[in-house]
Amino acid sequence: MFPRDFAWGAGTAAYQIEGGWQADGKGPSIWDAFCHENGRVFGEQNGDVACNSYELWEKDLECIQQLGVTHYRLSLSWARLLPDGTTRHVNQTGVQYYNKVIDDLLACDVSPMVTLYHFDLPQTLQDQGGWKSPGIATLFDSYAKFCFQTFGDRVKLWITINEPHVCAKLGYEDGIHAPGLKEKGTAAYLVGHNMLRAHAMAWHSYNSVYRPQQKGAVSLALNSDWFEPSDQHCNEDIAAAERDLAFTLGWFAWPVFVTGDYPEVMRTAIDARSAKLRYNGASRLPSFSSDDPAILGTADFFALNYYTSRKVKPGGGCGETLCIKSDRDAEEVLDSSWPICGVSWLAVVPYGLRKLLKYIKDTFNNPEVYITENGFSQVGQLQMEDVQRCEFYKDTIMEVAKAIHQDGVNVRGYFAWSLMDNFEWADGFSVRFGLFHVDFSDAKLRRTIYRSGREYAKIIEKYKSGQPK
Repeated sequence: MFPRDFAWGAGTAAYQIEGGWQADGKGPSIWDAFCHENGRVFGEQNGDVACNSYELWEKDLECIQQLGVTHYRLSLSWARLLPDGTTRHVNQTGVQYYNKVIDDLLACDVSPMVTLYHFDLPQTLQDQGGWKSPGIATLFDSYAKFCFQTFGDRVKLWITINEPHVCAKLGYEDGIHAPGLKEKGTAAYLVGHNMLRAHAMAWHSYNSVYRPQQKGAVSLALNSDWFEPSDQHCNEDIAAAERDLAFTLGWFAWPVFVTGDYPEVMRTAIDARSAKLRYNGASRLPSFSSDDPAILGTADFFALNYYTSRKVKPGGGCGETLCIKSDRDAEEVLDSSWPICGVSWLAVVPYGLRKLLKYIKDTFNNPEVYITENGFSQVGQLQMEDVQRCEFYKDTIMEVAKAIHQDGVNVRGYFAWSLMDNFEWADGFSVRFGLFHVDFSDAKLRRTIYRSGREYAKIIEKYKSGQPK
């Protein structure tokens, strides 16, 4: 059984589905620029059209209704609303688009969960330094306040920033996500720091100005694998797994939920590595100043994106150079018993979600938890009768039930990723996570439900009344 008010949902992100990259006054984002550079994305693909949800929203709404979800997670395109990233110029056509989406959802008795930032920074702000600039926090706060003012009368669940860890590491350390920088060992920590500052400013703005009337809740979505020691009896492996959790989940959760600052093991490891390599300058992991808004307590719930698990042992560095891998000193390996779905990094480990949920309960003071992303990919030959994904959802939701009833975790909702096949970042359209198939070779971009979508709909129908049928 699940609580009667449990949120059953599916999620998407603006750049991955909307298309309309230049439509009706929208400004360019860093993903527009990134995809238009050769060699960045599989097959030189891009999100210029994607699922064309900007024009085909009614088709998306039909899919949402077919699933029977109670909630739908979407993101707003900052550049569609504010083409230059600032409130100096508001694109009213973009406002009308999102007003229609939100109003249509509510008319169908579906509650929106709205993400303000899902990887797609306006390119104009990137040209001014982007997330590396300390001033970005104030610009984000202005954008957030605009969205709270414009949509907050109807939106009661807000995510400020999606996966700051991924934004920082893949965008600024590894260079495989926009904006495609490889400033190893430095930029990602600065970007993460400014994202935390931006999130906190937006939370405080909501808390002081909008919450009394709108009565919503605000958090940020944190991604993490479950990490466990390769050898459960080896102290070095145990310590490596703890460091991996600190450098992934703890990096952002510790300041928000525990101390208002980064995990001590993280700062110690970074500073020790700097000393060893004779790095000159202040700590590569910035410190919060008295001028920054208070970070601790700036989340009304815990939003978790979980996909897979890893076994961990010491190692996995990058030689005598500065980088996050060497700072972390944790080598991640797959258990050979774990099946792989689609992409090589995605091992299917449903029990890892339960363990991670228990860790969150014990470590972060038993918060309300929304699982804001969780999914299973297909690569290669299309399987509309995707039996493995059906089993994945059944097994995973069973582990969530165990976390609630056996471990006492306060899980409030589960959002499958994704509503439909879409533009999967650097993998383009080669990787499919959808509950609905999108035929990208068809000019109409026809949506067709997978078997897993039908099965997920049955699960929702079975449990959303609060009584199994």
